[in-house]
Amino acid sequence: MKTADIALFFATLQAANPHPQTELEFSSVFELLVAVLLSAQATDVGVNKATRRLFAVAPTPQKILELGPDGLEHHIKTIGLYRSKARHLLQTCDMLVKLHGGQVPRTREALEALPGVGRKTANVVLNVAFGEPTMAVDTHLFRLGNRTGLAPGKTPLEVERKLLQRIPAQYLVDAHHWLILHGRYVCKARTPECGRCSVSEWCDFKLKDKTTGPPATRK
Repeated sequence: MKTADIALFFATLQAANPHPQTELEFSSVFELLVAVLLSAQATDVGVNKATRRLFAVAPTPQKILELGPDGLEHHIKTIGLYRSKARHLLQTCDMLVKLHGGQVPRTREALEALPGVGRKTANVVLNVAFGEPTMAVDTHLFRLGNRTGLAPGKTPLEVERKLLQRIPAQYLVDAHHWLILHGRYVCKARTPECGRCSVSEWCDFKLKDKTTGPPATRK
């Protein structure tokens, strides 16, 4: 993707969705952290179903600790890898209570020190809860970064760094959401819906599709 086209790409996504939001349900920074921690290898829909039950009885670190392993697993057992996630969440809650007064820390270092919280999860919390221009590279962002030519890279970190370098500053805070939603509903992994894509004009994948077809169909 040409540098000159990146602003047009994001301006188009912004016009269609001026105020993008995460599809995870939460009512506090702590609930956001829990939801993101539980979302690994799970759908937002599945996570929301589980957290509605969980947050109704345990919306704070102390309340989750009071559930204990069996109680917590009971509430999140519909989510994949629920046993390991329950263990990490309990360890995280223990650290939040003992080290942070029950509050979610605002620095990357402190977030990534929490069990089960990696760079991607930290980036989501920093972006959604604290408004920082971070880029949480999940499967959707990794695919779009490479497929569109916006930020090609072999690793999530490489894609993340290129996205932060190439996306104009005025779009950075919301870019993470636009790309996730576009990857989830339009630029899908197996069958990208280029025919209804509003940004295909600037996408390297669509351009390649136009220029590498049989000679008779080239434009």
